[in-house]
Amino acid sequence: MAEQNQNAPLSELISGLIADVSGLMRKEIDLAKTEASERIASALGGIEVIVVGLVLSIGAVGVLLSALVSGLALLFVRSGMGDAESNALAALIVGAVIGVIAWVLVSRGIAALRSSNLKLDRTTTSLRRDVGIVKEKI
Repeated sequence: MAEQNQNAPLSELISGLIADVSGLMRKEIDLAKTEASERIASALGGIEVIVVGLVLSIGAVGVLLSALVSGLALLFVRSGMGDAESNALAALIVGAVIGVIAWVLVSRGIAALRSSNLKLDRTTTSLRRDVGIVKEKI
């Protein structure tokens, strides 16, 4: 094979090099697409958890605001604990529990996004190797 390359005209060598580089670039683009789609899928999982956490936190704010309104209304009631007080205490407990759950979910989602580093490491390494190979051929 080396003997054939020495006897081959320069035009054939250049066209062979161009074909090799072209095929290599197509493969690199395919690798980049695959790696990017993997990273995006991983990031979307974290975003889904954040969205669920945000929806729950909106509910928690609604419940806590309702509890605050009930609590303020209790300031105007002089009697002991009755129905209104019981409703306010229940709203505070539910609001606090939903708030904690929302906080945990948002924290998990953020952690998932941080761990799903969006750099294309394999593609970068492969491109550097390919550039070295092309430089050697030239």
